[in-house]
Amino acid sequence: MRMCKAAMKLLLCLVPQLAWAGESTLDAMFGSINGVLAQVIFFDIFPGEPSMPLIVAWLIVAAVFLSVRFSFVNLRMMRHAFHVIRGKFRTADDQGEVTSFQALSTALSATVGLGNIAGVAIAISIGGPGATFWMIVAGFLGMSTKFTEASLAQMYREVRPDGRLMGGAMEYLSKGLAENGVPRTGKVLAIMFSVFTILGSFGAGSAFQVSQSMGAVQTQIEFFRDVPIAYGLLMAFAIGLVIIGGLRRIAHVAEAVVPTMVIIYVGTCLWIIGSNADLVPAALGKIFMEAFSPVAVAGGMVGAIVQGFKRAAFSSEAGLGSAAIAHSAASVKYPIRQGLVALYEPFIDTVVICTMTALVIIITGVYNAPEYEAIRAASQGATLTSMAFATASDWFPSILALSVVLFAYSTAISWSYYGERCWVYVFGERYSILYKVVFIAFVVVASVASASNLVDFTDLLVLSMAFPNLIGLYVLSGKVKLALADYEARLNSGELDREAQR
Repeated sequence: MRMCKAAMKLLLCLVPQLAWAGESTLDAMFGSINGVLAQVIFFDIFPGEPSMPLIVAWLIVAAVFLSVRFSFVNLRMMRHAFHVIRGKFRTADDQGEVTSFQALSTALSATVGLGNIAGVAIAISIGGPGATFWMIVAGFLGMSTKFTEASLAQMYREVRPDGRLMGGAMEYLSKGLAENGVPRTGKVLAIMFSVFTILGSFGAGSAFQVSQSMGAVQTQIEFFRDVPIAYGLLMAFAIGLVIIGGLRRIAHVAEAVVPTMVIIYVGTCLWIIGSNADLVPAALGKIFMEAFSPVAVAGGMVGAIVQGFKRAAFSSEAGLGSAAIAHSAASVKYPIRQGLVALYEPFIDTVVICTMTALVIIITGVYNAPEYEAIRAASQGATLTSMAFATASDWFPSILALSVVLFAYSTAISWSYYGERCWVYVFGERYSILYKVVFIAFVVVASVASASNLVDFTDLLVLSMAFPNLIGLYVLSGKVKLALADYEARLNSGELDREAQR
């Protein structure tokens, strides 16, 4: 209790300081950090034009490798995974903190966010309509990556002294690599992943969400244009109410919010697409043609690939290892079973929702319209999508603003859990409240900091997580392959059906 009171006092002291600091100081701070990280993350492995950043190549190779290694589990097991989500294969031996569906909802609430709205608009603005094609390809391949992460998270999770489960990349990196004779390397990679996740949660899970959602809300509510910090404080209060309660409260909120926000947003997108049905064939043709021969895109085809994979990674988080933390707490008998549930994350997030957004952006033409150049230059992706919605109806931007707030809110509460688990892994349970205070403080920071530098800051920190995580997936993929073969043998023999009927 004393620590909670002290943490609240710290937050109250931070808020006026953040407001006083102003945008220019915070913008400069994020800008200086970006310069250092970008030299590593976006190191060009093919100097010249077109360029290929190291991190994008790292994600592409891993996704292709895992899809082939598991014989395209992302296609073969989708039907069975759907039955698992529906609860058909629950057994009395299931152990965990939340159900498979709640774990999926928690992970989706982190991935189905502003990357689907703001990120897609930014990707198309930079990489052209062809970036959409590569986003879909990245989402499809990322399903295998997500399957691997979630399966390993279940295999290597542990019960902490307080009864809570601890699982995720930090656990399978440290324990899994120890099994392979390199315990010190595993521990170093686990700490590296945890630090990147903690910092990434402040960027992707907190600052980016508030910054981009505020841009859409400001188009509808003038008060927040005049007093932006008020929006930050309001979001900070709403997020704090949930994250203090831990995973079960987060899971219950996500279980209710995620289906609602997806239905509202996808329904509106389908309305716009249906109203412009005559333009859809041309838009689809442009997506396919410009995927291989883009018009006026820096880096040509590779430039479109880079933007597509970069935004797909930020949107679905496949390869980053973040969602594995949520899936590790799911109540299942077989680790592979939750891995199969995780297949639906990139599918729903990238293949379905990102494609809907892309079609709206392309059909309405806002991605290259001269009158929106200032918005594109400022990386205000959510605002650009709002302009696209406005072309269909004057009141559609209000629906988008509601969707944006729900997306930002759900993403923030889930990422707070990811960051908090990594914080606990590094510093211990007793300092958990300190992390939550800093996370909430970043919500306020985002309301007064530059959007363009926040976008760059977020990309760099989140993408950094892929370096240690994918090393673990490569090394431990053999163990997952054996477990998958055993699971499929049990499924084909009817054993899993008999277990579920008991």
